[in-house]
Amino acid sequence: MRHAVYYAPAPASLFHKLGSTWLGRDAFSGEAVAQPPVEGIREATMVPARYGLHATLKAPSTLNPDMRRIDFGDAVALVAAQMDVVTIARLELREIDGFLALVPERQEPDLTQLAEFCLRALDSFRVPASEDELRARRAENLTLHQDELMLRWGYPYVLDEFRFHITLTRKLHGAERQHFMAAARQHFAPVIGHELAVDALTVFADSRFSPSFVVEERFPLREATKLRAAS
Repeated sequence: MRHAVYYAPAPASLFHKLGSTWLGRDAFSGEAVAQPPVEGIREATMVPARYGLHATLKAPSTLNPDMRRIDFGDAVALVAAQMDVVTIARLELREIDGFLALVPERQEPDLTQLAEFCLRALDSFRVPASEDELRARRAENLTLHQDELMLRWGYPYVLDEFRFHITLTRKLHGAERQHFMAAARQHFAPVIGHELAVDALTVFADSRFSPSFVVEERFPLREATKLRAAS
């Protein structure tokens, strides 16, 4: 069983509804959702649907057998209690290495800091990457620096290689790019070009019975807690 710490929009939000509909799966309920009538969308979204709508802050890893799951949750809660909400000024739709993703117009330094805090504070809870995992990652043609990060942290896209992104498709080819770019731009029109509050750390997990990830816990970041208390 693997656990990850992601950004995921609140389950009652429009963004969550749009993302779950696009992917055909709600990671909070674990249930299938009807997708928009876009040709080929089910196959194009099958891989990201497995993980649910999210942006990675701490990549999936197997929990260290010397650690308890309840202690991992407490550690995530402590991180959340020490970090402020990060506001992305403008969300954009882009193609990244062939797949579509929603990304900040500009990478906020506070986003990088949040991801680094999660990485360092929670690293002791993970089992080191296996040889099979290392081999699979190296098939992605990592740079030497990314390979070094993977060996140290279990994931190559951390620290100075971290880029906040919400994956929407598998890697696309040829005319698919324009087809799905147009469809995604229309589907996510209510959030593209608008600000986004990264307001919570959400623990996702898979299981021995299913490769799909579901939400286990959601911890508000510091300013979100203050706003709720004041309301």
